Amino acid sequence: MQRIALSLILVPLLHGCVAVVAGGAIAGAHAVHDRRAIGTVLSDRNIQLSAIDAINRHRELTRDDNNVKVVVYNGVMLLCGQVRSEALKQLAHTSADGFEGVTRLVDEIEVTDDPQGFWRRRADATITARVKTGLLDITSLPGFDPTRINVTTSHRVVYLMGMVRHDEADAVTEVARNARGVDKVVKLFDYLD
Repeated sequence: MQRIALSLILVPLLHGCVAVVAGGAIAGAHAVHDRRAIGTVLSDRNIQLSAIDAINRHRELTRDDNNVKVVVYNGVMLLCGQVRSEALKQLAHTSADGFEGVTRLVDEIEVTDDPQGFWRRRADATITARVKTGLLDITSLPGFDPTRINVTTSHRVVYLMGMVRHDEADAVTEVARNARGVDKVVKLFDYLD
């Protein structure tokens, strides 16, 4: 009877442990495929979330269809999207700049009177999915893993990030260029060779 009572008390306490173990397993499984060290993966994610938070603190950047995306990969921070004025672009840049661990900031934010709305962003997500699906067809390169490539699309421009060999970069870029709806491809790779 005491064991049953003790078990009932401990089950809710262990629930949190299971979540931590499961989260660690997912992060660990991701790290197996990633060429970055697990510390770098976690640092990149932390920097990205912190930069998004810093940008979102400015209400003017989150309304009127202003849309700023932040992606961090191996210390390289990409800012892309659209805002309505040069002042808003500068505000986003300043908000995201200066995080420890960022080795390079690439600001590709467009200034436009007509930022893309929901449907255009949805079309960009479709382009990203097309590129990622196309990467699965790269089977001729030994050791190539498409999950190592970060694909981000903004206003029909595809941004590619990852730690790759030159032959992998060429193959990935070719897939992205040939995906339906892509106007331009920007390579932000870290080369291994």
